Amino acid sequence: MYRQLASHNDDIRRLVEKGYAIAVDSTYHLIVRDIPYLDAKRALQWGAFVTPFSFHGDQVRQKDHQVFFAGTHPYNMDGSRITEIGGGETTLTLSAASSDVVVQRQFSNKLIVNGQKVDYPDFFAKIENYTRLIAGPAMALYPNEAKPFTYRTVVTDDDTVFKIQDTMTSFAQITELSQKFKEEIVAIIGLGGTGAYLLDFLTKMQVREIRGFDGDCFHRHNQFRSPGRFQLDEFEKPKAEVYQGRYENFREGIKLTAKYIDATSAADFEGVTFAFVAVDKGSARKEIFELLIALKIPFIDVGMGLNRPNGGPLSGQLRATYYAPEEAQARMDKEFAMLVDHPDAEYRVNVQIAELNALNASLAILEYKKIKGFYFDSTTNFHFVFRIPDTTIIARSEDDEAQTD
Repeated sequence: MYRQLASHNDDIRRLVEKGYAIAVDSTYHLIVRDIPYLDAKRALQWGAFVTPFSFHGDQVRQKDHQVFFAGTHPYNMDGSRITEIGGGETTLTLSAASSDVVVQRQFSNKLIVNGQKVDYPDFFAKIENYTRLIAGPAMALYPNEAKPFTYRTVVTDDDTVFKIQDTMTSFAQITELSQKFKEEIVAIIGLGGTGAYLLDFLTKMQVREIRGFDGDCFHRHNQFRSPGRFQLDEFEKPKAEVYQGRYENFREGIKLTAKYIDATSAADFEGVTFAFVAVDKGSARKEIFELLIALKIPFIDVGMGLNRPNGGPLSGQLRATYYAPEEAQARMDKEFAMLVDHPDAEYRVNVQIAELNALNASLAILEYKKIKGFYFDSTTNFHFVFRIPDTTIIARSEDDEAQTD
């Protein structure tokens, strides 16, 4: 990728032409290897600068005036610590392709122009200044060895499922959390209102593959509880085909199939590590549960129950329930989810509830991310009910289950 950046960004091109060992990590960090510096004993060491960037068209911009550094604290020729650089110890997770770069600290320094501190105009000015400060003493003490201009090319694989740059993850410094999903193969059973929002959320995560299943066609009412753009020719096409078209230009690994899942569908779940069940028919849910439990696939089931008392405002609740493989059968037996059909359910006739579909999907995704360690979880909760009238969430935990058993 660095060649592409150099062809569209003059500052990156100048760094390459001067001989810096430039590379671009798939976490959207610019890496400058082969930076010499002195340790506390004035011995020659080698480090690397790491700095995040964002895309603006073909142009890249830096986040701020700071840089990360792979190495220990640098020292002057007289053995004193370099004090012009602020900051301190920190860590940063890069991709496996950059495993040789182990960030240990972060530095802060600005340019001095006419006695005033100013931000760097571009990456060239930034790297040049930090090289002067950190590598300068080593270059002076070891003039024949300490040369940062090695012209070395380091090619890294673009290890991402996304077809556009996910620069916000690097800016927020949550790359190591995002990578918890890299080997996940997630299935969504049902691409209706809530299922469509589950798909939308999952496409923005670093999961390796998303498999979606729904045998229905996309009708006019579906658009009113469906995220994303809309085109007239989508009507009456299979939902799987519609959503495949909406998202396949955004990322790799989307495989949506126009079919219903039943007891004979085991082959469709080969390799699946997690599943979401988003169907509104109790009998279908029961058959799907039995399949996932037999395959020992953890899953979250979502649903909502709405009613309209006396013809007034809608009321009811949303639900998200996690079925871990070792607990799934017991939780199914306790019927946290409806496993029989109720044809008069209000949900099946009222489609103007996109916000409830999105909220239902959000509850499920939040729980999934807690399970995978993306969000901190201080509970053993597995069953969540959001009540519309008082906007509260009632949770049931594993501890509650232990007390009732």
